[in-house]
Amino acid sequence: MFKKTILSICLAVASLPSAADSNADLKTIIDNHWQNAKAEKIFFRTDPDGWKPSGTLPNWTEQAVAKRQAYNNNVLKNLSKIDPKTLSSSQLMNYRLFKYERETEQQSYLFQDKYFQVNFLSGWHTYFAEAPANMAFLTPYDYNAFLVSLADYPRFNQENINLMKEGIELGYTHYCKTFENYSQSINAHIVKQPENSALYEPFTRIPNTFTAEQKATYQNKAKALISSKVVPAYQHFYDFFENYYMPNCRTEPGISSVKDGLEYYKYAVNYYTTTNATPKQIHELGLKEVARIKTQMQNIIDKVGFDGTYAEFLEFLATDEQFYATDAQDLLEKTAFITQKMYGKLPTYFNHLPRNTFTIKGSASRGAFYMPPADNRSPGTYFLASTPKLQPLYNLEALSLHEAIPGHHLQNAIAMELDVPQFRRTLSHSAFGEGWALYTERLGKEAGFYQDPYSDFGRLGYEMWRAVRLVVDTGIHAFGWSRQKAIDYLADHTALPQSAVEDQIDRYISWPGQALSYKMGEIKIRELRAKAEKELGAKFDIRSFHDTVIGQGSLPMEVLEDVINDWIAKQKSAS
Repeated sequence: MFKKTILSICLAVASLPSAADSNADLKTIIDNHWQNAKAEKIFFRTDPDGWKPSGTLPNWTEQAVAKRQAYNNNVLKNLSKIDPKTLSSSQLMNYRLFKYERETEQQSYLFQDKYFQVNFLSGWHTYFAEAPANMAFLTPYDYNAFLVSLADYPRFNQENINLMKEGIELGYTHYCKTFENYSQSINAHIVKQPENSALYEPFTRIPNTFTAEQKATYQNKAKALISSKVVPAYQHFYDFFENYYMPNCRTEPGISSVKDGLEYYKYAVNYYTTTNATPKQIHELGLKEVARIKTQMQNIIDKVGFDGTYAEFLEFLATDEQFYATDAQDLLEKTAFITQKMYGKLPTYFNHLPRNTFTIKGSASRGAFYMPPADNRSPGTYFLASTPKLQPLYNLEALSLHEAIPGHHLQNAIAMELDVPQFRRTLSHSAFGEGWALYTERLGKEAGFYQDPYSDFGRLGYEMWRAVRLVVDTGIHAFGWSRQKAIDYLADHTALPQSAVEDQIDRYISWPGQALSYKMGEIKIRELRAKAEKELGAKFDIRSFHDTVIGQGSLPMEVLEDVINDWIAKQKSAS
């Protein structure tokens, strides 16, 4: 009996997975998933501005979506067989993030995401057209792969249209007023001459390592595909949108007006903020933040001695010539000076800096944004408005710190150079990325920016803008606000031009939940810094703190909090 008991215990122990087995199994699951994602050409929760078409394009048929859903479910089943207690510390972080993403992806299949393939700012057609200008085209492979993308675009375009058709049948369409001019973003790519297409841009800069004959061959192939495949596809989308989609658009701005819309909004809130905060909690937090920031803004108005109301001061900022560049080149040069000035200050606030760089370009299609590089052969790109009147100088410092360094570019470039599984290098949690970028706007004050009180007002104005989003996004989608009520609230609290105010509200209407991520993420990062400063006192190292925040790649807020708590504990034990 005793021998049998010993034998049974030995057999049980032998059947338990070893740490080595668990770590290896997890690596296999993650590696296989990445290979599948590359084959599918769809990477869950990555920055859509980072999409770079190369070769065949993603498949959006009903069967393809079902296949991806089944694969994801199977991955979760395999993950459930791994005991996280047996993993190494590095693999435990991989496990936690990977499991979080797969569970979130599982949820995404249960909601209406796939029927909203466009929003007020963008869509598959704009991402496809804008991406090539920010890709590296250095080898025949680069050009051959892109020619395949051009040839495949009609199929890809039709499959996205089919999803929008299905959305119409199910009652999942966009708000009419928001999309009344949207077809212009499609029509811009219906060109008579293929050389005028944004998609021809890579063929205007073929490297001199190619022969004249090779250059001509690629250019002729591109012209033929753009004329025969791409432009007709854009025309088809335009016709569908104008003649079929818009006549079936929804008449209420809030997503809660559609079937199961409120549940979808709660999902979107969780997806973009990576928190369990309810729309009501976020709305109330927004009201408090708006009141706090407005007091600080009023203090600056008093400091500069402006004789007038808050609304009159906003009008003064919006109309006085001193707050605008003389032309597009002047705007670019002032922007470059700000970013270069910040470059010189980075070692004060960070131990680790990335190798990759960024460039600055004017954007004719939309306002300021950052586009991450496809790989280390090309830089990141900070786009800002080409028209000086659309980009006031008083908030240019805050904008540049947000979009470039130490904001989006620094965080993205560091993530892409991490020695972690590939899915983590391009992972993009909106609350983390946008929260970090908003946090760095305030960090600029510590770094000596905003010496001009008007520039500091611009910084606060940007923070106010993000706080207002907490109020209007939840107001529209959870509490029945009209478009006009949201417009009035945003206009009353920010210095944005009226056209920008309307565009912003239409953005929030068409993209439920995303606008919440900025302030929710920034508040959490500031809370964690305050906790670290309090607990560590004189031992607090700002460079180490920042390296820890962005040194793991993009993280959900709960995971970031655990990472910082672990860092605080280690700092205490080390001292």
